[in-house]
Amino acid sequence: MLVGTGSEVWVCVDAAKRLAEDALTVRVVSMPCWEDFDDQDEAYQAEVLPGEVPTLAVEAGVSFGWDRWADDTVSIDRFGASAPGGTVLAELGISPENVVERAQALLDEVD
Repeated sequence: MLVGTGSEVWVCVDAAKRLAEDALTVRVVSMPCWEDFDDQDEAYQAEVLPGEVPTLAVEAGVSFGWDRWADDTVSIDRFGASAPGGTVLAELGISPENVVERAQALLDEVD
């Protein structure tokens, strides 16, 4: 499962398509607001993010807090990079290629 909050969702969708080429079924979840998701009942939360499914969050910010909802994150835990947005994101790993690599590594850990 791949989770994004906004601008990262397209990265998750693209990565999911690439993972599907390897016969993997991937759910993409858009979670724009942790607080709203947290307000939902536990049954709904478990339906959207089943605990037995490896979950990778993609966050164009810090990873802090994602451990509540995901097993691993692709995130940017530093600041100070300057360039056009797409260039910075790609250089810092917010790219479909990196998400595919990290998702496969997460699956390898689970297997």
